[in-house]
Amino acid sequence: MSRSSRSHRLSAGLAVAALAFTTAGAATAAQAAPFAPTASTAASSAPGPLMNYAINTKAGHGHVKKVEEAVKAAGGTVVQSYDEIGVVIAQATNADFRTDVRSGRDGREIQSVGATRTAAVSEGPVGSAAKTAPTAPTAQSRGLNTAEGTPTPDPREVEQWDMQQIKADLAHKVTDGSRRVLVGINDSGVDDTHPDLAPNFDAKDSVNCVNNGVPDTTAGGWRPTTSSHGTHVAGTVAAARNGIGIVGVAPGVRIASVKVVNDDGFIYPEYSICGIIWAAEHHMDVTNHSYFIDPWTFWCKDNGDQGAVQEAVRRAYEYATKHGVLSVAAAGNSNYDLAHKTTDSSSPNDTTTVTRQINNDCLDMPTELPGVITVASTTQAVAKSSFSNFGLGKIDVAAPGSSILSTVPGGYAKFSGTSMASPHVTGVAALMKSVHPWWGPRELEKALQREADDTACPATPDPRCTGTTANNAFFGEGIVDALDAVTRY
Repeated sequence: MSRSSRSHRLSAGLAVAALAFTTAGAATAAQAAPFAPTASTAASSAPGPLMNYAINTKAGHGHVKKVEEAVKAAGGTVVQSYDEIGVVIAQATNADFRTDVRSGRDGREIQSVGATRTAAVSEGPVGSAAKTAPTAPTAQSRGLNTAEGTPTPDPREVEQWDMQQIKADLAHKVTDGSRRVLVGINDSGVDDTHPDLAPNFDAKDSVNCVNNGVPDTTAGGWRPTTSSHGTHVAGTVAAARNGIGIVGVAPGVRIASVKVVNDDGFIYPEYSICGIIWAAEHHMDVTNHSYFIDPWTFWCKDNGDQGAVQEAVRRAYEYATKHGVLSVAAAGNSNYDLAHKTTDSSSPNDTTTVTRQINNDCLDMPTELPGVITVASTTQAVAKSSFSNFGLGKIDVAAPGSSILSTVPGGYAKFSGTSMASPHVTGVAALMKSVHPWWGPRELEKALQREADDTACPATPDPRCTGTTANNAFFGEGIVDALDAVTRY
């Protein structure tokens, strides 16, 4: 979750490519005209820029149906509805849409409404982003070890210091994880043609959510078009044990690509909602979120637009948790104390940034949402990475995130960021789910915290590192432990 460039929603801040093979290039999404209200439903207000809105109502088809009618009466178009959480994503050019949609009998159903971005919508309607998918190679032999066996090292495992820090190398002597476990890589897309990822890739449960948050199952639409970030994350979670390249934390589980990052590097709320609801409906066990939701670094509850969006996103993640999905997210790369928020000068990032006063009701989403595991980053020297966000009571666990070797389209590279720390925890959770298949998100969350290795604050006092050795602002409950995850209880 680096914030240094157009792709700053993602946390790959350092890339040292070490290419080992070539693959076909990912195709570029075709652009088309956006949604537009018809003349019969257009309101009388002067048109403004095309915008997307999150509208909250009571859960249930009846309530959502009335909101859909209110949207049409206000000159808008319904983009996606979620009866299960009472959220409607709508689109309109009506500059007075927020007011108009709440007028009339149907509008009384609306609890809150807010714009999901500050820039005008640029993506096209459903089905407009057709992609030409590269041909996937024949899957390599997985070469999984048994419980009694000794794993055969892949060529570049010796460079994976991160796996030793979390004891994944020792955990692999017990298990590489179960094929029953499915992990969602909610990111910029996964290159399923990569030979280290192809053996574990699940195409039927993959999706592209970057067209206004409407799920697109076009074959290959889940692949990256402008970013290698998601492919890197996927390799850390589950690169296969197949005699090629590296080995992930859980090389025996399946992964699906849930694409929530558009070609400009933005992750708007409707994309993230689409992705997490998809994960719940497709029975994913764990999802990784190495991003923050744009355009606000922190979404403030007491702001009209931001408060409505915060509520819509909260409902989506709560729904996923209740349906068996454990969400793991990066803490962020601003070296910011999440427990003591004061100002934000980095958003909105899709138009013009402003400096504003904020408080702890302003959330970095999804990492600060209830039930989401917040992951800080460590270095090879078992120290807090300089970029990593922190905060007592905010960080759940820590994991390696500095100079991490993993997969990218065309080969391998080293990236740094809390985005690289988060998938280590996701992988450990997948191993834990493999040996405790009856555990749900709450049991996995508690076990991750309980089994983490206590890590003390720096020997040279740092006033930012408050708390105890058992639980502090830099490392939370400690560095995640893959061996304990598969051997205890």
